[in-house]
Amino acid sequence: MAKPRIIIADTDINYIIPLQAKFAEEFPDETELEIITDQSCFEQLFASPQKADILIVSDRLYSGALRRHDIGYIFVMAEQYEEGTTEELSINRLFKYTSLREIFNEIVGKSSDVLNTKIHTKKACQTVLVCSACGGAGKTTVAMGLAGCLTRNYKKVLYINAERLQTFQYRLENKGSVSSPDVYMRLADPQPSVYQEIRHVVRREEFSYLPPFKAPLMSLGLHYSVYRKIAASAKKTNEYDFIIIDADPVFDEEKAALIGEADKVVIVTKQTKTSVLATDAMASNINGIGSDKYLFVCNDFRKDAENYLTSSETAVRFQVNEYIAHFSEGEDITADRLAHDSGIQKTAFLIM
Repeated sequence: MAKPRIIIADTDINYIIPLQAKFAEEFPDETELEIITDQSCFEQLFASPQKADILIVSDRLYSGALRRHDIGYIFVMAEQYEEGTTEELSINRLFKYTSLREIFNEIVGKSSDVLNTKIHTKKACQTVLVCSACGGAGKTTVAMGLAGCLTRNYKKVLYINAERLQTFQYRLENKGSVSSPDVYMRLADPQPSVYQEIRHVVRREEFSYLPPFKAPLMSLGLHYSVYRKIAASAKKTNEYDFIIIDADPVFDEEKAALIGEADKVVIVTKQTKTSVLATDAMASNINGIGSDKYLFVCNDFRKDAENYLTSSETAVRFQVNEYIAHFSEGEDITADRLAHDSGIQKTAFLIM
């Protein structure tokens, strides 16, 4: 049986990516999903007769001529809510800025006969390790952006900053550290249930996160493996959809253990020669680097600067999956701002 053909058309890429991700997540390999973000491409496609099961289109691209095509269901995403609209009763009008969950459920509910498939049950929690081969690549920027973006896509996320000296809290509203002596006592000798024992200190802003420790690990007498044990304990509860571990650049046995236990590994690089060479050296020491477990992201990308990722001088053994553009100097890069970045959104989609 042919897979249902679904076309999603909107020039607003920041809106279309979460909707695309939702369909890809709930109906993996069960639909033919086509995404159009360019108006001229949309007009060219529908210049000839088309047959589709579902068309989801923004009101800016919609015209009555689309009804001449063989389309089972047309959903028009309106930017302004128009209560009681009666024209074109065969068209399903949805308010674009309702929650993604409500929009998706209404589309699936009205077109369930052509989808002819069941919504999948909740997947097991996945651990995503975000790391880099050298400092300054922006792995914390990427990790916190992914945590925020996944949360906005209705995923429950726990962010764990796994650095020996934590500085991530400057991007949060509550910058306070963990103060309870009882928590540090439990972390000194972490048991398999360590997450449940310290769960009460977990905070929530854009996403859930383990607050920073009051001092570096060395000063607290804690071993680096404490982060891996917290993540493993939290994963067993299946309370979260994703656990994001933001690890420091040191490549040692503990980093190797984190890489081995992670479901996905996002390796962040920059386009500079130093960063590219360091990333390539790291890649040469990881088995199976070409599998879909690993994603390579170029952060702080500038089109007008030299790109050593594509230079003949630095032939590398890895391929970049996504680029995250440079943020303007002085820009307030909050967790919320990061979650809206298109490059980070695309990376989140690759993870999902």
